[in-house]
Amino acid sequence: MKIAVARRALVGLLALTLTGPALAATQLTGAGATFPYPFFSKAFYEYSQTHKDVTVNYQSIGSGGGIQQFTQKTVDFGASDVPMNVDELKTATAAGGPVLQFPDTLGGEAIAYNIPGIKTGMKLTRQIVADIYLGNIKTWNDPAIAKINPDLKLPATPIVAVNRSDGSGTTYIFTDFLSNVSTQWKAKVGAGKSVEWPAPSSVGGKGNEGVAGVVRQTPGAIGYLELAYVLENAIPYAQLQNKAGKYLLPTTESIRAAAASKPNCTPTNFSIVDTSAPDAYPIVGYSWMMVFQKPADKARAKMVRDVLTWLVTQGQPIAASVKYVPLPDIMQKQAISTLQKMDV
Repeated sequence: MKIAVARRALVGLLALTLTGPALAATQLTGAGATFPYPFFSKAFYEYSQTHKDVTVNYQSIGSGGGIQQFTQKTVDFGASDVPMNVDELKTATAAGGPVLQFPDTLGGEAIAYNIPGIKTGMKLTRQIVADIYLGNIKTWNDPAIAKINPDLKLPATPIVAVNRSDGSGTTYIFTDFLSNVSTQWKAKVGAGKSVEWPAPSSVGGKGNEGVAGVVRQTPGAIGYLELAYVLENAIPYAQLQNKAGKYLLPTTESIRAAAASKPNCTPTNFSIVDTSAPDAYPIVGYSWMMVFQKPADKARAKMVRDVLTWLVTQGQPIAASVKYVPLPDIMQKQAISTLQKMDV
């Protein structure tokens, strides 16, 4: 798989820079969201090619793990697909002082599936997705699914609802979407990085990589994945009906349309799921980074700021090359302005 190859290439690069003759002066570390990993992997590699004195080791461990490591100050920056909440900020501030949060990329979550005999053409409504994850719809030939897919020969295969087993911003975006769609979901489960999954068939996978693996290997499976992962793993994914009633795939255009409906997101007002925009894909979100405003090691912090400023500016075309959407101008300016507040 290309993602696995990219990961091995990055690990190899880091090993070389740490042990080979061209030892980098500084290795910066980050940890968190798996959602943007394909982008980060390629971008940080490209940065190291033109800045030989710095390498970046990013650990794709999930948003919850990234927030934890950032708070413990074992990494130089954290990443999460949902900004830190009030309690998380309070804990981190007590450990390292004021926290700065800014967007780094924009992406959409595809609804991937493994249905025997069906590779393309599947349509799903917002409510059907909610009902599958609630456990109300249990087989792929359910009348609700058959009604909107008359041209597909749907099998009676049991549905396996795949979810993230780790604390995940990808899960937050997905459950935020379900909470907007279904009053039953909102009352019973709600939105969160980790939730109690109600469907009896629920199965967990660690990281976007883990969910991709479970879906690929499990007939009848359905799962939510950042778009890059379904494309790199050649997993079929559904056309999802948006709030306006239009069936859409996650594309650069449909993801950008969702972001355009709410142009000025902030770390306290960030949700762009299930918008009313007619051409907007409904499961979309920004990935966010966090750094301490007043780090103790000023020289190291300046390198962190330089790398991350490059990521949200010159690095953005790399995001497009791996099927993410570059930051809209307003959000890019917000990221630059936030990074300039670092006391270095």
